[in-house]
Amino acid sequence: MMLDLLLLPFLACLVLAGIHAYLGLHVLARGVIFVDLALAQVAALGMTVALLAGHAPDSDAASAWALAFTLVGALVLALTRRTPGAHEGEGDGAGVTVPQEAIIGIVYAVAAALTVLVLDRVAQGGEQIKQLLVGSILAVTPGDVGRLATLYALIGVIHWLCRRPLLALSFGGEVRGARAWDFLFYLTFGLVVTSSVRIAGVLLVFSYLIVPAVIGAWLAPTIAGRLVLGWTIGLVISAVSLAVSFAADLPTGATIVAAFGALLAAVGIVRGVWALGGRVRREGRRALAGLAVGTGLGVTVAGLALAAFPHADHVWLDALERAFPAIQAPFLTAVERRVAADARESIARGTRELSRLRALAADAQWGRRDLPPEQRERLRQFVVGRDELVTGDALVLKTLAGHARERQRLVLGLPLAGAGLVLLVAALRAGRVLARR
Repeated sequence: MMLDLLLLPFLACLVLAGIHAYLGLHVLARGVIFVDLALAQVAALGMTVALLAGHAPDSDAASAWALAFTLVGALVLALTRRTPGAHEGEGDGAGVTVPQEAIIGIVYAVAAALTVLVLDRVAQGGEQIKQLLVGSILAVTPGDVGRLATLYALIGVIHWLCRRPLLALSFGGEVRGARAWDFLFYLTFGLVVTSSVRIAGVLLVFSYLIVPAVIGAWLAPTIAGRLVLGWTIGLVISAVSLAVSFAADLPTGATIVAAFGALLAAVGIVRGVWALGGRVRREGRRALAGLAVGTGLGVTVAGLALAAFPHADHVWLDALERAFPAIQAPFLTAVERRVAADARESIARGTRELSRLRALAADAQWGRRDLPPEQRERLRQFVVGRDELVTGDALVLKTLAGHARERQRLVLGLPLAGAGLVLLVAALRAGRVLARR
């Protein structure tokens, strides 16, 4: 059942990953990170104008309007790109260089504003444009996947035939007729973004474009290595995210974007730890001075925040108390401890019941269980009611935590701030001593 439902979305994700991982290398090298958002908004403006002209959102005429607006946007971006050989301040008399990201932001803002203005004159046009920008990867059809694969294969052939000038422009080379080559790049890029956003949405397209390119730039020294790594990341993240969204009944697009973000964070942390280990091997204890200073400063701020603002959110203390409830127990009265225990037990029961009810709802949604409409509505009401009970018990625990914080502010907050301050001073002194050696 899962394979039948997710095969087409998975194939669509593979097609998206194939073209966007490559284009992301160009976008990252050019420093025009948000160009896909700008061109997508320009295409949305074209679709909106088509609606105003009386065309259906899925008609060939609407696609032609979107393509025409994308062509104009590509022309603007090609003409405003500063070529590698240009002099500072060339063409502006004031000696100020305007980065292309500023032009991209202006294009996006103006296109968005014009879209709003046109939508004000379009009857029921907002939902169509919302669908264009949000997309629905689960709703793809075999025809959608086929059209995307054909278009992207054609664009891939064009980029392969023109790879030398396009790669030279993106990675700092000089090419004769740079404006024309830039126009070709932005035009083909606009075609990809316009067609991708219609089925996947802006956030998903942006993630497929940028995250594999960033990880590839971190881990692979060559363009070919970055491309292969980007394709591998796209394939793995797509497969894992679709399976998780199906099993946990989560929104598919948001799950894929979150998985990309989690992978990027994990790779960043590993790179940071690896770099710190290299510095320690080269410089010894001196390399840890900055880490010690940061730790001391963080502990000091955490202690002072607890002492000064006990009812604020103290995430570190909340996490410790969830893992080790005995930390909070001494700061609660006997009655409060019994109430907290009852609330935790009620939350555990409610969470198990919610999991069971949500699994039933997911089975009905995905067609694994046939439920009449009245039973589906009753099931929805049960989920809402149980969720409210769990939320109420969670509020009880939060209130009790507030009572504990009032008693912890002096017993934990001030000593913690003092310990952090001692660590901070010691780290600063040690850093100065090591620097003189």
